[in-house]
Amino acid sequence: MSQKIFNTKTRKKEVFQPIEEGAVGMYVCGITAYDVCHVGHARAAVVFDVIFRHFRARGYRVTYVKNFTDIDDKIIDRANREGVTITDITDRYIRLHDEDMAALNVLAPTITPKATEHMADMITLIRTLEEKGIAYAVDGDVFFAVGNYPAYGGLSGRNLDEMMAGARVDVNDKKRNPLDFVLWKKSKEGEPSWESPWGAGRPGWHIECSAMSRRYLGDTFDIHGGGEDLVFPHHENEIAQSQAATGKPPVHYWIHNGFVKINAEKMSKSLGNIFPIREIIRQYHPEVLRLFMIQSHYRSPVDYSDTALRETRTALIRCYTALRQMKDLRAQSGGAGDAAGAAAGGYAKRLNDLAEKFDAALDDDFNTAQALGFVFEAARLINTVTTAEKKMPAAAKLAVCNAAAARFAHFGAVLGVFQSDPDEFFRADRSLEAAKRGLDIPQIESLIRDRDKARAEKDWSRADDIRRELAAMNILLKDAAGETFWSIE
Repeated sequence: MSQKIFNTKTRKKEVFQPIEEGAVGMYVCGITAYDVCHVGHARAAVVFDVIFRHFRARGYRVTYVKNFTDIDDKIIDRANREGVTITDITDRYIRLHDEDMAALNVLAPTITPKATEHMADMITLIRTLEEKGIAYAVDGDVFFAVGNYPAYGGLSGRNLDEMMAGARVDVNDKKRNPLDFVLWKKSKEGEPSWESPWGAGRPGWHIECSAMSRRYLGDTFDIHGGGEDLVFPHHENEIAQSQAATGKPPVHYWIHNGFVKINAEKMSKSLGNIFPIREIIRQYHPEVLRLFMIQSHYRSPVDYSDTALRETRTALIRCYTALRQMKDLRAQSGGAGDAAGAAAGGYAKRLNDLAEKFDAALDDDFNTAQALGFVFEAARLINTVTTAEKKMPAAAKLAVCNAAAARFAHFGAVLGVFQSDPDEFFRADRSLEAAKRGLDIPQIESLIRDRDKARAEKDWSRADDIRRELAAMNILLKDAAGETFWSIE
């Protein structure tokens, strides 16, 4: 099946045709490094990580570029407040970003350029625009002349006349047109600056990505991505700058992920509803947050809430329960399964069908919501085989589990979940959940040992009393293979 992508620019789904056969060039706008990453950053990071992983699983050579903005008003303001350099600020928050991404199992992009390392590229691009009459300098500032670029508004679907009519009074007297945007800023006293043909200054935000994407992916590349909030003006301005300079469309496919809302409200610092990634994963296993971000189609908004995370945690536990059952059955068997028996039961074929449907869902505009439906169906199938199929021979069950293990390895590799050993996952999940609820894990485990002892001594009354005591604490027990597993309801 051909890969299909919804292109923001054309507003329709298109068959993906790479510029170079078997290769993908992809650029995604990264963070401005002045604060810790929040759930909005997690959404974009996970969405494009899955796209990266899917292309690679389909055999493409992917060059994935994701930048860091390391010079910006917010960075300068923070450095001034703390009395440190901008490099101190950006190094700190890039390091924290990398820690958060590693926790969410987001793969490192191929290239992670910083804006401050590409000043020469930006200056060259601005000079080209100036020479072509698309940019103009005024007292050390340089602006893009929107009126000289007739195609402006093509990505966002905005009309120039409508934008002018809706424009607020612009306080920048240097601009010829309120819609013109800055390419180079004259430096203020005490600010970091770089030498340029227009004097000491620093780049505008939009020019950074045009220069860096061109440096690493060429004048025209396959995919540019980012959050929906970047469509206008950031990506609109990128197209204008790049195409005005080169005469070529910079990107063939534009991909934008939907917003994250918090309890149905827009995220806003003024509302106090910004949730840092590192705070969330102190309460939930990182895979819970990752799975939450891909349970909806990437173009749809997601509504973040504690209730939604709890529901996601339940779904993840069901999958890991199936994985643990598979692990236990394979450990107990110690031998090869009966492939013919498994095939006769139809389970191997159903697993193959689910894997094919999983790949097809991702081929259809990276539909992770649909793909996860097939993953959950595979988990239910494993649960049926390991617990309900009493008459199926052990060797046939093992064959199904072997087949399922391969499928889940593929699911996990593409979605970036199921990366933990099941027992390790449950230990980590229990620890986080117990801490949230104020439960004492050593006490729980001591009660379970007491119950195991009572059962060994056939003191069923005592064993039942302990089970009821644990149930009152919302502790669920499962006895299997001579061992007691426990979880928190």
